[in-house]
Amino acid sequence: MTRVALIDDHESVRLGLEAACIRSSTMEVVFSGSSVGEYLNWRSFSNGAQADAVVLDLMLGDGTTVTENVQRLTADGSSVIIHSVADRPAAVREALAAGAAGIISKSSPIDEVIAAVSTVARGELLNNVEWASAVDGDRAFADAQLSAREREVLRLYAAGLPLKVVAERLGVAYSTAKENITRVRMKYVEVGRPAPTKVDLLRRAVEDGILSQIEEEEDGDS
Repeated sequence: MTRVALIDDHESVRLGLEAACIRSSTMEVVFSGSSVGEYLNWRSFSNGAQADAVVLDLMLGDGTTVTENVQRLTADGSSVIIHSVADRPAAVREALAAGAAGIISKSSPIDEVIAAVSTVARGELLNNVEWASAVDGDRAFADAQLSAREREVLRLYAAGLPLKVVAERLGVAYSTAKENITRVRMKYVEVGRPAPTKVDLLRRAVEDGILSQIEEEEDGDS
């Protein structure tokens, strides 16, 4: 039996998926809840029990981010499949960049959903051609073509370090680090993704996989 965990803050969706899993006769729903935190708490009190696949709603209502949820689950050793509507290419891209094995639309026939969950449970990636097309067509994520040095300066600066500390850590002059950040901002403007503030730069760094949400939190605490 394939062990499945369902994480969605809409109870009706969870109940529908649970019924479909039971009807499939090949799946056992070992957890059903509204947040990643609930699942991880269940894991900690279940003597090491773990789902073969976690079906995760793209956007939960508890204030958590897509990146945070996917990364917490994958760090715990779970294979994650996103179950979502098809109108949020930005969040889809974020989920895939964070390590989700694939996306399945909530509008898909239930047999396709069950088949997709089985694929992910086997440790395989889904063929997400339609989602890739949606992401590629999303102008908000046009590649800024940052150089390796620009990416490194952005990673440290967006993580919360003062620019002076960034320069010291990389062994470059302060003026060089400042020039790199200026070029980074210009490149994002050129592709229609302006980042005038440090918070905006953090968002761009997370979106492009330069900085993870977890990494940002850890550097911010140090």
